[in-house]
Amino acid sequence: MFNTTVLKSNKNPILLALASAILYAVFAYDLVRTEYTKLIVLYALLFVLFYLLVKKHSGNFKLLVVFAILLRVVFLFSTPNLSQDFYRFIWDGRMIIEGFNPYLFTPQSFISIGEFPVAQAQELYQGMGALNASHFTNYPPIKQFIFMIAALFSGKSILGSAFVFRLFIIAADIGTLYIGKKLLERLKAPVHNIFWYILNPFIIIELTGNLHFEGIMIFFLILSLYLLHLGKWKTAAIIFALSVSVKLIPLLFLLLFFQYFMQNKKNEIIADKTSKIEPASLLNFAKLIGFYGIIGITTLLLFAPFYSSDFIHNYAETVGLWFSTFEFNASLYYIAREIGYRLTSYNEIAIIGKFIPILTVFALLILTFFRKNTSIKQLLVSMLFAASIYFFISTTVHPWYLATLVILSVFTNYKFPLVWSFMIILSYLAYANAQNTENLWIVGLEYIVVYSVFIWEVFIKKDRPKAVFQIK
Repeated sequence: MFNTTVLKSNKNPILLALASAILYAVFAYDLVRTEYTKLIVLYALLFVLFYLLVKKHSGNFKLLVVFAILLRVVFLFSTPNLSQDFYRFIWDGRMIIEGFNPYLFTPQSFISIGEFPVAQAQELYQGMGALNASHFTNYPPIKQFIFMIAALFSGKSILGSAFVFRLFIIAADIGTLYIGKKLLERLKAPVHNIFWYILNPFIIIELTGNLHFEGIMIFFLILSLYLLHLGKWKTAAIIFALSVSVKLIPLLFLLLFFQYFMQNKKNEIIADKTSKIEPASLLNFAKLIGFYGIIGITTLLLFAPFYSSDFIHNYAETVGLWFSTFEFNASLYYIAREIGYRLTSYNEIAIIGKFIPILTVFALLILTFFRKNTSIKQLLVSMLFAASIYFFISTTVHPWYLATLVILSVFTNYKFPLVWSFMIILSYLAYANAQNTENLWIVGLEYIVVYSVFIWEVFIKKDRPKAVFQIK
């Protein structure tokens, strides 16, 4: 009787979720990334269903939580079909189990001489591709730990390893749902906003489906900010270091904490009577240095088991490739590249790439010292703009990178990351041809839409948030 009543009263959202589950199943088990028409149609339909679910049924919080979990379970036994990176994840984990330091050897260095150091080495090598296999790994230590766990539990099955990765990623998403809701409550923002992240087809497909670990990084990042809002800055620093040790992107945000510690005179912390949490007004320079120090020491300790004389060189060399060699789905960089072609007839990525870190730091300094960042809410907005600027000028913007923008937007009034998370599917059209070359008209369409929404929200919209880039 109860189940019948529940079904009748929630018929519409259940039908939307059921339709989504069917489409996700097709996406997970019956799609090749070169089938671009099928890819675009499935993705567009999933986005429509997602929008209707959140827009019309956000008041039914518990039911949407159930949907968020079940829609992820659909992917549980699938092999990623839009990304090859997971093959390298498996390789690194099995290397550790075999006693190798994954930062010191490339897969190609073994395969080229006919050595197979891990189970299914040839299959993993072919799966990851020659480009990935020819470079040293750049995955931080927490990711390596998860790779190792997968190797322990499934040392001879690629699908089994993918299953283990997926459990970690789903658990992280559930954690983000829980902590994100609590942070939204403390910020007095609508708690249903978390579903713009947790039910977003982009998030479900790129993280749970394609096994990208941004979701785990995001869980630690949001948990860190939540703890910071509680005044537990020491624990927040440790958790922030865990986030960095999954993906390096949170390093972008370190400068932004300056004002929060130095100039936050308002007690935004609501503590229990039994709590000994220090009020925000007591935060000072010593705590800022302590916060940075704890992050730095914790991160170094996590990397320490992998340290060797060659480690720093190999790691820096691989990270540097993102600025000087790789190109994919860029926007402003492609314009600069075209100008370079016209002037010199050569691809000037090596020169242009050197300016990207400089421009990024310059933007961070402006956001740090010329924008008010004395509350977590203001800090979240600055983080959103810092990450956005970085991706706007980057040489490489893989789809899954945008997960960081999507979660940060949940705590703000900005929706351009949601629009981008829809348009980003166009980047996969690069795989529609044998050469995997991008159609710059398609890239241009993606960014025309994204920049149009960005400019409208930031500079034109009448009810836009005040003081987005206000000089103090």
